[in-house]
Amino acid sequence: MASLKYTHAVVCRIPLSFRTRGEIELEEAKRQHEAYVRLLRELGLDVLELPPDESLPECVFVEDTAVVCNGIALITRPGALTRTKEVETIRAILKKELDLPIVEIGDESAKLDGGDVLFTGREFFVGLSEWTNEAGARAVAAAFPEFPCTPVKVAESRHLKALVSMAGPDVICVGAGKAAQEVLRRIKREATFSYQTLTVPEDIAANVLYINGTLIHRSVDEVPESCKVFAERVDFAQRTLNMSELAKAGSGLTSCCLLIRRTRHIRSL
Repeated sequence: MASLKYTHAVVCRIPLSFRTRGEIELEEAKRQHEAYVRLLRELGLDVLELPPDESLPECVFVEDTAVVCNGIALITRPGALTRTKEVETIRAILKKELDLPIVEIGDESAKLDGGDVLFTGREFFVGLSEWTNEAGARAVAAAFPEFPCTPVKVAESRHLKALVSMAGPDVICVGAGKAAQEVLRRIKREATFSYQTLTVPEDIAANVLYINGTLIHRSVDEVPESCKVFAERVDFAQRTLNMSELAKAGSGLTSCCLLIRRTRHIRSL
C-alpha cells in the first residue's frame, strides 16, 4: 500500500518547566528537539513551530492532542486533565492555520491520548492505557468510520506507540520485551491485514517515525543493538536522532510532532 505523503508537521518548543517531568538535562533536551525539527524540515515538511508555554510542562508532546487522518483532525481528551490547555492551542492551530475540519469528542467520559493511537494506513489500533479508555477508542472509530478500529489493552503504564509503531508501509516495529510482544499478539489477532514485523532488541528503539520514504530511529549511541537490526532489515533511507532526554517523559520520536497531509496552500505562521 502506498504511504501518504506528509506535507506539514506541527511541533512545540520545550518550556523550562519541562524539567519538572523527571531527571532531565534541559539544554540537551532543547538541542535534541532542535535537531528533530531541523530533520523534519530537511525531509521537506513545512514545520509550524509553536512557542513554549511555561504553564504546560508537556506541551512539547503535541502528538497526544489530536489524531489527524484523511484531512480531518479529531481533537483528543487527554487522560491527564492538566493537559487540557494544550488541546485548545492545537485546536486553534489546526483550524485557523491549517484549515482542517475539526471533530470533537462529545462523550465527557472519554479519555484519549494521541500516543495511544496507531494508524497503519489501513486501520486504527487504540491502546487502552492509563490515559485512554474504551470511550476514547469509540471516538476514534466514530471520527474515521472508513477504517476498522480496534482497541488493544496495554499492560504497562506506557502509551501504545511506546511499544509499537509503523516503520514503513505495512511494517510494524516492535520491541522484544514481554509487554511489547503481548501487544503485538493482540494486534495480529485482530488485524484486518497481515503486516510485516520488525523486532528490535531494545524496547526504547520501537518508537520510530516513517516520513515520506525515510525511517527515523534513535541513534547508535542510544540503541546500538537495534541499529544493527535497522541496518540489516531496512532497505530504504534512514536517519537517526538522539532522544534520550525527550524520551524520559514521552514515548520518543512520534511524541513530538503531528504529521499532516495537505494539498491546498496554507498561510505560514
